[in-house]
Amino acid sequence: MLGAGTMGARIAAHVANAGIPCFLLDIAPSELSADEKRKGLTLESPAVRNRIVLAGLEAARKSRPAAFFTPETARLVTPGNLEDNLAWCGQADWIIEAVAENLEIKRKLFERVEGVRKPGTIVTSNTSGLPIHLIAEGRSEDFQQHWAGTHFFNPPRYMKLVELIPGPKTLPGVMAMLDEMCDLRLGKGVVVAKDTPNFIANRIGTYAMLNVLRQMQALDMTIEEVDACTGPAIGQPKSATFRTADIVGLDVLVHVVRNIYDNIPNDESREMWRVPAFVEEMMKRGWLGDKAGSGFYKRVKKGGDSEILTLDWQKMEYRPRQKAKFGSIEAGKQIEDTSERVRALVGPAMDGKGDKANRFLWSCLSENCLYAARRVPEIANSVVDVDRAMRWGFAWELGPFEVWDAIGVPRMAEALGRDGNQIPPVANEVLASPKKSFYETEKGSTRYFDIGAKAMKPVSEPAGIIILKPLKDRTGVVQTNAGASLIDLGDGVVCCEFHSKMNSIGGDIGAMIHAGVKRLGSEFDAMVIANQAPNFSVGANLMLLLVTAQEGEWDDIHMAVRQFQGVNMAIKYASGPVVAAPQGMALGGGCEISLSSARIHAAAEAYIGLVETGVGLIPGGGGTKEMLIRANEHAGGGEDLDLFHALKPIFETIAMAKVSTSGEEARSMGFLRRSDLIAMNRDRQVADAKATALALVREGYHPPAPAEIRVLGEEFLAGAKLAIHMLVRGEFASEHDAVVGRKLAYILAGGNITAPQMVSEQYILDLEREAFVSLCGERKTQERIAHTLKTGKPLRN
Repeated sequence: MLGAGTMGARIAAHVANAGIPCFLLDIAPSELSADEKRKGLTLESPAVRNRIVLAGLEAARKSRPAAFFTPETARLVTPGNLEDNLAWCGQADWIIEAVAENLEIKRKLFERVEGVRKPGTIVTSNTSGLPIHLIAEGRSEDFQQHWAGTHFFNPPRYMKLVELIPGPKTLPGVMAMLDEMCDLRLGKGVVVAKDTPNFIANRIGTYAMLNVLRQMQALDMTIEEVDACTGPAIGQPKSATFRTADIVGLDVLVHVVRNIYDNIPNDESREMWRVPAFVEEMMKRGWLGDKAGSGFYKRVKKGGDSEILTLDWQKMEYRPRQKAKFGSIEAGKQIEDTSERVRALVGPAMDGKGDKANRFLWSCLSENCLYAARRVPEIANSVVDVDRAMRWGFAWELGPFEVWDAIGVPRMAEALGRDGNQIPPVANEVLASPKKSFYETEKGSTRYFDIGAKAMKPVSEPAGIIILKPLKDRTGVVQTNAGASLIDLGDGVVCCEFHSKMNSIGGDIGAMIHAGVKRLGSEFDAMVIANQAPNFSVGANLMLLLVTAQEGEWDDIHMAVRQFQGVNMAIKYASGPVVAAPQGMALGGGCEISLSSARIHAAAEAYIGLVETGVGLIPGGGGTKEMLIRANEHAGGGEDLDLFHALKPIFETIAMAKVSTSGEEARSMGFLRRSDLIAMNRDRQVADAKATALALVREGYHPPAPAEIRVLGEEFLAGAKLAIHMLVRGEFASEHDAVVGRKLAYILAGGNITAPQMVSEQYILDLEREAFVSLCGERKTQERIAHTLKTGKPLRN
């Protein structure tokens, strides 16, 4: 990795996340820092030679959100410098450059790289806009045959998109290898872009940003009003327009805009690519966003709290943030489907009616759609590539051609024509086609309008991907209810898919898991528990639990907990292997289902945790019991002291409601065993989990023998109670935290026993259930649940 700046160091971090060793190089300093002078160092000192790259690596270590899956992952990155260690390029199979966005700097660096690079080594640039063909100009034939652009999006760990840009001589096999590497190993969505200014996503996305600024000024809107319109209302991130700009940095945005303007002399919309005057003024004042402490928003201290101020772009001064109020946006929140919501929001303005938000969104979205339609096939080979680039690079739920279809191509073209717009050729070709749409889906198969063929063609997906929705459309479901469905994945594997709200767990999900387990051995060999929603499961239905507790229906709660425990025991002792595939949040009951499975095949971005203490409860569905078993495994059947030390981090993890920040960290926290697996590419997770299940079948899977669990009794309980007491005295925990903590310690200790002994799983499950129900009766627990339901945040009472 050449260049240890923001992108270079974080790309290196993600390569390390994939388990691949990486050399990270940057320039050697030409001057000593004041600190280095005080220490008596010289320019030849190793610490000085690698100062810049070490600083970049340290910034990646400390970055939030985290660049590395775990702190230990950083060991796979070896720091060096371009003067002393450039020869390391000769050991690499792939060299990625991410130095300054300056053509001459890049060309001079590659001239040096060519002197040490071994023939056949792939070399790519992470440039966001410089012409790929110019960067490698003058290099050897072998260099240019193995040369391409690989444009990662920031932050590389989290943003799915990688744009692959071939050079004039790039070999097809090199493109195929880069595609496979980015997809399978790095977990990315790959789009092939043409070597045009700023490629696909930044070309369309930056135009959309400039269009928003233009419409904001034309309609005299505030920053808050624009962000209310351009976030989740139209299927775009919560950061919307201006929070996103603050995160990215105004300097970065302006650099991209100017670069595009300078390099698109024939773009009919070139004059749109001018930085608005008020943004230029922000640049002069250094209001660059988060990195500068102020941008479109500014956080200030007010007393002991902080307050967010908003820029009044007309007066160029900050004021208290105001809530935007649009009736159309509020009404749109009731429409779950994004396509329907977009259609409802722009419809009134298309007919010359509606409020300011309707008019603003119609102007912005229609202009974006027109511009994207004018850019194909200039910047991409297909409308699919453009839409994927915007979904994966900018986290839009709908790409521009999907927006055309959401509104309706004929209706949109008619409204645009009335407004005096010229309809782009590709849209006219779609209007002349039988389907009159860019996409069509039938029986689970999607086709798109191919520009070259002027006909519909199947959307191609890489091999090894299972998407549940089209699979259900093609084959139907085996069994379904309101909360979950059983889907035949083929090859003797059934999938239990959750589809309740937020995938919260209730009796319907439990019933469907039981139904799937019963089919093992007769109809299916294995089961996968998976879904492709943003989150695997946020846990139990807290609203139902709170109402039941407030009504004092303790028998009902006992029954519900016993039933959920039964579900997890059925998973654990099923006749065939059950593989859980958690992604996003797998909290509380979602975690317990995973812990009970024969294997976990987690997504790389799996945020797993037993979080019940946050609402004044303890894990009641077998989660505490499973973590107690893991503590026994970690102790390895050794002395009681080994088990005591193994229990301490388990107690801390559950008591503090800790959640992993990655699938790999979930392993270090004990939620995943060594035999559990991680899928880097979330699109491949269901297929990967299916393969894991089939591998267990081939190995002759048998359910485990009933577990006997060693518990320490008073020996552990006394130590845990002392720790809880000290936390309360130090005001690190409240009195109710202590009540919950003592209940948890009691279970982990094995209850009221005086000496270490072996107990059954059912014994621990009974302790869990009694503790859970008793805590439901605590007033402060009910207050915590109510507060979490209302605010989404925990209450410290």
